[in-house]
Amino acid sequence: MKVLLMGNPNVGKSVLFSRLTGANVIISNYHGTTVEFTKGIMQISKKTIEIIDVPGTYSLDPSSSAENVAVEMFEQGNIIINVIDATNLERSLYLTLDILKKNKAVIIALNMWDEAKHKGIKINVEKLEELLGVPVIPTCALTGEGIKKLTDRLQEAVNPAFEFDDKWDKIGSIIDKVQVITHRHHTILERIADASVIPITGIPIAITVLLLCFWLIRFVGESLIAYVFEPLFETLWLPLMMRLSNLLGNSGILHDIIIGKLIDGNIEFMESMGVLTTGIFVPIGAVLPYIIAFYFILSLLEDFGYLPRLAILVDVLMHKVGLHGLGIIPMMLGLGCNVPGALSSRILETKRERFIASTLLAIAIPCMAQIAMVIGLVGKYGIKGLSCVFITLFIVWILIGIILNKFVKGRSPEIFTDIPPYRIPHIKTVIKKVWMRSKWFLKEAVPYVLLGVFVVNILYTLGIFNMIGKVFAPIITGIFGLPKEAVGALIIGFLRKDLAIGMLVPLHLNLKQLIISSVILTMYFPCVATFVVMIKELGFISMLKSVGIMIIATVIVGGFLNLVL
Repeated sequence: MKVLLMGNPNVGKSVLFSRLTGANVIISNYHGTTVEFTKGIMQISKKTIEIIDVPGTYSLDPSSSAENVAVEMFEQGNIIINVIDATNLERSLYLTLDILKKNKAVIIALNMWDEAKHKGIKINVEKLEELLGVPVIPTCALTGEGIKKLTDRLQEAVNPAFEFDDKWDKIGSIIDKVQVITHRHHTILERIADASVIPITGIPIAITVLLLCFWLIRFVGESLIAYVFEPLFETLWLPLMMRLSNLLGNSGILHDIIIGKLIDGNIEFMESMGVLTTGIFVPIGAVLPYIIAFYFILSLLEDFGYLPRLAILVDVLMHKVGLHGLGIIPMMLGLGCNVPGALSSRILETKRERFIASTLLAIAIPCMAQIAMVIGLVGKYGIKGLSCVFITLFIVWILIGIILNKFVKGRSPEIFTDIPPYRIPHIKTVIKKVWMRSKWFLKEAVPYVLLGVFVVNILYTLGIFNMIGKVFAPIITGIFGLPKEAVGALIIGFLRKDLAIGMLVPLHLNLKQLIISSVILTMYFPCVATFVVMIKELGFISMLKSVGIMIIATVIVGGFLNLVL
């Protein structure tokens, strides 16, 4: 049996899904698209039932790729759990009436029941059930209230053969009969929510939130590295690698590929450049801690309801670079990993916006893996070094966005998005999100890092790096002011940019060179995983245009930094 969770965006479907399923869930792309959905398993009376969290939709008349997928998946479901926002019954019923007209068994989860009571909204559940002709169960996914009753009554889901002439008239009639709203005072969360979207208070709040988030990401990431990951590698992995090194004779081509170079007779995980040393340590020991920290903070912001408010707040700025406020979401996701950032550009309505967002993301938004490596490399110089890198990238993001907005044909539409109330995140759901996203990162990152280290060692052994270094020496040394050996990092940056920055460690660059190399490695080309996604999202021709912009911008900015620093 296949059960679908369907509802508007921001009605608590993901939290309800987390309550209904265990930890073993799968995130997949719907066939022929890049739209994600989540599926899992729940057990009811010893029966195994597949449950799918369908992309949010407002009706069964789709107006976006995500809604198209929702409508297609609707046809495949045996039972529909229609998740309704009890605090916004009128809007939610628009989709409900669409569903009830179809030949499907339906049961309704009247979610956010506690929040409706806090807002002074009283709903006669028995009358609503009578009018709709299907079971209606009040639920609060955050606390688990009503979940047991929902699963117990799942077998009562029915097809009501619902009929009506005018949808809005029918909705109005239902609301008049079942809902009463009484006066109440605003809660503290509601006052904060209102302040979050007013520029005079919202901008200071946004700056404070973002600074606090990045401080927490760095603090949590560095703490995980210092107290968890590095000790594990030092106590468990290092002895094994030293034994393997001895078995391979401590030198030679095979040793250099697998273990890497020994530094003063020892393995240095960041410098040895072996497949099983640097190749394993970079994604797991140096990057994964920051990924965990980033996705934990991002999940809290998502579930708390802050991101839509941030989108409203930055809407004016985003229009300057050819996007509307929701364009901030691909940028935020890109800070975790450029791949989901590029995928999320589909939330933007026009091809022009998607091109601008993807290009800006690829040029000026470093992923958390890369940020972690930049902090490790440049952080020893303190705020002076790090501020030069990230302020430069922000200025580049602004300037290129303004240029693209001027010359790319088309216009940016106004922002239309729902702003959910602030809600206390459900920690189990947050942890599940972090687990799934971190697992996805390891699945995607480790193979590319291992391949990157292997390719580096082969090219170095065959002397190809020296040859390429000579060819590009005028650009590398003349324009950028870097040693010719840095060409290896630029080549490997196509596989993994975080690994490429790690390759700069053995070159012992000065501060100026570290700033320039960190900036140009961010700008010059996306990693291969992002590259593939951008081709799929934009098309090959648009991708070539984006690449041309990247290369030109990299040469100009790298040369400028070399002159002024």
